[in-house]
Amino acid sequence: MNIFFDVDDTLITWDVRLRPGVADVFDRLRADGHILYLWSGYGPRWEVVRRFALEAHVEDCFWKPLYNHHARLVELGVPFIPDYVVDDHAEIVRVFGGTLVVPAGTPFFDDQEMWRAYAEIVSFAATATR
Repeated sequence: MNIFFDVDDTLITWDVRLRPGVADVFDRLRADGHILYLWSGYGPRWEVVRRFALEAHVEDCFWKPLYNHHARLVELGVPFIPDYVVDDHAEIVRVFGGTLVVPAGTPFFDDQEMWRAYAEIVSFAATATR
């Protein structure tokens, strides 16, 4: 599956810390055969990929459509409709389907949202291939 992850408040915190579990979940998703992309309303976030050494996991980065979601994919250079999204904005998850996450809370190191998203992706992938 082509899985799109939002960046701010999904993968990184307001103070630019990588959410717990991201690298391990990305490892697992890639091992499971999925292709991972980042997208953001602030544009392609390659600086996040580089800062947290996610290059081996992330195939590409794109602008995220914040309105007219499907119609704007082509305009923003997104070559296909995501199979699954992980985002902290309910509207994006409603439009494309996926997992809604909450921003990392406290205590920070106990945050399990990426592992919850992984479990939901595995479950979705199992039913989507049948």
